[in-house]
Amino acid sequence: MQAAFAAAIDAIFRDGNIAEDALWRAGGLGGGQAVRIVRKSPDELVAFGASRAVMPTVLIDVRASEVASPAARDTAEIDGELFDIIGTPVRDSLGLVWTCEASARS
Repeated sequence: MQAAFAAAIDAIFRDGNIAEDALWRAGGLGGGQAVRIVRKSPDELVAFGASRAVMPTVLIDVRASEVASPAARDTAEIDGELFDIIGTPVRDSLGLVWTCEASARS
């Protein structure tokens, strides 16, 4: 059954309407490795005491077959825009995709 899910994930990452090309740099160094990523920008509701605020976030999904061990301080360059990976990436339950929280570098 995992092979079916892996094939579906590969199809999603090949789809030009969903995924895009990026350069992944471990530790933010070097020339980078070409990967396909899915960029998501959901709003996150954050509580501050009794108040709440809506904060924009950036999440980057990358296949574990392309990036085995993403980590904070890695970077992803997408169409010339640089994103720092922040926090600890989380792997899906099948171990196929890493979700990484990112911050656009200014």
